[in-house]
Amino acid sequence: MSHQFPASKSEVSAPVSSMRLTRRGRVVVLALGFLIVCASVLFSSTAVANDPDPGVEVTTATVAQGETLWHLARDIAQPGEDLRDVVTLIKELNDLDSSQVQIGQQLLLPAN
Repeated sequence: MSHQFPASKSEVSAPVSSMRLTRRGRVVVLALGFLIVCASVLFSSTAVANDPDPGVEVTTATVAQGETLWHLARDIAQPGEDLRDVVTLIKELNDLDSSQVQIGQQLLLPAN
């Protein structure tokens, strides 16, 4: 078996691995990108704004000795209304992290 080796390094050529897009290839890549953008716009969910929340009419109250949020909720709750929901609303209106209140504290309460 006979092996032939190049006589010098200049005879060894490295393979060319650069890749070029033809004009048609660039058009195809651009068209695919355009289709992806169009599909994302068409199939994305859209948000529809409803009327803004009308808000809650409020009154103010000062916490007296021995009063809790439950007492205040019981006083303003509508017949059949769950007191837990009223307490939660009072906490939200006053940005309270807990049900603890202090004597003399001013609270916003939903108006009847």
